[in-house]
Amino acid sequence: MDSTLDRLDAAGFLQIWQHFDINDDGCIEASELEAFFKHTLHKLGMKKEEVTEDKIRRLKEKFMPACDIAADGRLQIQELATLMLPEEENFLLLFRRETPLDNSVEFMRIWRNYDTDSSGYISAIELKGFLQDLFLQHGKTITPKKLEEYTDTMMKMFDKNRDGRLDLNDLARILALKENFLLKFKMDACTQEDRKRDFEKIFAHYDVSKTGALEGPEVDGFVKDMMELVKPSISGTDLDKFRKALMGHCDINGDGKIQKNELALCLGLKLS
Repeated sequence: MDSTLDRLDAAGFLQIWQHFDINDDGCIEASELEAFFKHTLHKLGMKKEEVTEDKIRRLKEKFMPACDIAADGRLQIQELATLMLPEEENFLLLFRRETPLDNSVEFMRIWRNYDTDSSGYISAIELKGFLQDLFLQHGKTITPKKLEEYTDTMMKMFDKNRDGRLDLNDLARILALKENFLLKFKMDACTQEDRKRDFEKIFAHYDVSKTGALEGPEVDGFVKDMMELVKPSISGTDLDKFRKALMGHCDINGDGKIQKNELALCLGLKLS
């Protein structure tokens, strides 16, 4: 790798990437790669006259063959990060895409675990605990100084409103939570049979423990996805309010869970 690029770290890479990733969707046009390299070299302190066409051409020849360019001619952030950053740096950027969550239940389990003060937000201190655990789970060691740096970088990456804390939507971006499961279904399904069929699929998705009842993060995951159908950006406080209302309405036997038949009744369905 070019010795200048050796100075690139995750925070610097992210800043440069965001300059080109206008839509914040983790992709840039492959045709912008030349401009990306040029901008990177400038940011790393190389003088304008030193950034020659030949140097950019050699960088493109080095990286382009290894890039997995999508059919739409776009490059993903993990492609370039893997190639341009040392392992311990690109891990920070990539872990969220290596194990994307496909169920809001697991997402809410993580949320509840790290929102330790139940404020409805993840503070910098709570995020630090999350990252430390994440590195341990992957068998990696990290110095306190580096952990502080990574926490700061993650806050800059994902704290979109710059209030020094992460909300549900920020954490969903970090963990690359997949599309809301409920979007697969037509909420105004015409026939009772269609509604019953959809209900069975929906309940099975959120009943991760397969107990026949939703409890804990299973209720949270269902509530989160339900709310986001009408309000795309929700807060932890909003979620807690709606959860309390749902439990009050649906938990007929008062056991702190929502049984399958209880949820069906709430939704106006009569199961056979």
